[in-house]
Amino acid sequence: MRDISSKVSTLRIAVAQASVQVGPGLIEKIQQGAIPKGDPLEVAKIAAVQAAKQTSAIIPYCHPLPLDFVGVEYELGEDRIEIIVTVKAIYKTGVEMEALTGASVAALTIYDMLKMFDEEMVIQGVRLLSKKGGKSDRRKGAGKGLRAAVLVIGDEIVSGKKEDTAGRMIAGRLDAESIVVEEYKKIPDDRDAIAKALIDYADRGGLDLVLTSGGTAFGASDFTPEVTESVVDRIIPGIPEALRAHGQQRSPYSMLSRGRAGIRDKTIIINLPGSTRGASESLDALFPGLKHSFRMLRGEGHSKKR
Repeated sequence: MRDISSKVSTLRIAVAQASVQVGPGLIEKIQQGAIPKGDPLEVAKIAAVQAAKQTSAIIPYCHPLPLDFVGVEYELGEDRIEIIVTVKAIYKTGVEMEALTGASVAALTIYDMLKMFDEEMVIQGVRLLSKKGGKSDRRKGAGKGLRAAVLVIGDEIVSGKKEDTAGRMIAGRLDAESIVVEEYKKIPDDRDAIAKALIDYADRGGLDLVLTSGGTAFGASDFTPEVTESVVDRIIPGIPEALRAHGQQRSPYSMLSRGRAGIRDKTIIINLPGSTRGASESLDALFPGLKHSFRMLRGEGHSKKR
């Protein structure tokens, strides 16, 4: 199984379809309730729900999922039964295999219940009609054209007593998101230096994004959040809330981060922890959702068009 522990739970939806071609008169027999084994459509509906819930027990690399909804619908033609299965879950991985499994088992159940009347029935195909959520929303190159800076804050890092692994990791992750890192800089725990850097990046550099690393804990010189709040025009409370919530599921110390996020003109400034692990988990929570904010800043509203 793939490791999905770093992923964020989001609403996942998948719709799958299966088709069963049947002989003359069988659709009429179903509608008249003349099938000895019972109503194949109702039995197949139950089978589809059960199959979707048991997908991980059938297909080895599928994760067990807490499904929130499994819906089964039918479209009846003169010689065919179309099965449409919709599956929803709020989780870290998609539900397309659950929808496909449900549709497949529904088709097999119908075949089993009708085979006494028609030995030439054909299950014509099982296919995915649509899926939403997760990776399908992570459009390739979505960060192209965005410009960023990584500001690492800490006296020990500037003096060389401590190696900066978090800042380099942040820069690497931004590059992987197709966001250009125009500056990577290390500065001491100094209020004026932090404020000047943040203001320069926004006002003179006109950057889209500034990510800071360090100075968010309880130390006497940890005042990155206060400086950030003093230079931004508007606070974005949801971002640090999401970062702490995501991190708290992985470490009992995430709640101790005092990081802030805000907007100065059209530059988004976000405080990340100074630890590599904490910063990495924060980035897991930030992307790809953060990219949507730049469309809003450009006046494109909530449109998904690029």
